[in-house]
This record gives sequence, structure tokens and C-alpha cells, in this order.
Amino acid sequence: MSECTFCKIIAGALPAKIVYKDDLVTAFRDINPQAPTHILIVPNQHLSGVAALTAEHAPTLAALFTTANQIAAAEGLAGDGYRLVLNQGRHGGQTVFHLHLHLLGGRRMTWPPG
Repeated sequence: MSECTFCKIIAGALPAKIVYKDDLVTAFRDINPQAPTHILIVPNQHLSGVAALTAEHAPTLAALFTTANQIAAAEGLAGDGYRLVLNQGRHGGQTVFHLHLHLLGGRRMTWPPG
């Protein structure tokens, strides 16, 4: 098994509060939430980050965003809005090197984030 934390969550080897899972993506609650709702949506296939994406990953990328929309609606965030964040690389704020989309909501977001 991979040493990747998110791969272990997807495989069920590490516990997580899973909110959605299908053949392409898994979504779970962040253990260090930055907003009242903070869910990570990850591809089930290990991809190190945005820079690893190719045209072949289009279905997975579409699944990340459509899943985010579905979860946002289910969590009651669609009306007031929510933030989606993708970080790439250390300087971009990426700390787990498995592509993941942050879904944040439940409060007014500010810029810069914080």
C-alpha cells in the first residue's frame, strides 16, 4: 500500500468521516477544519497534484467539481456560497501530495484566506 495518507483513507486503512465515495472520487471531512464545513474531495487514483493532470484525467477532474457541487447542496451551502481551493506544491500551500479539492463553507470567506 502507498505511504500516501489519502490513499490509505480511500482504501479504508485509515479512519475518516467519509461523506461521499464512488468509482472516481472520495470525499471526507478535514481533520483540521478552516471553516464550519471543510471537506476534502480527492481522486481515488493517486495523482500528486494539479501539475500531474493530463487530458486523460478530464473525467476525474469533472468528478471532483460535480461532487463538490452535490456536497455543497447537501450541506446547505449552495444558497450563500462556498469556496473551492486547489493547492499545488509547497509554495502553493499543498501539504499532502495527493491531488485534493477543499470545499469550505458555513461562514463568509475573506481574502486573503484566513
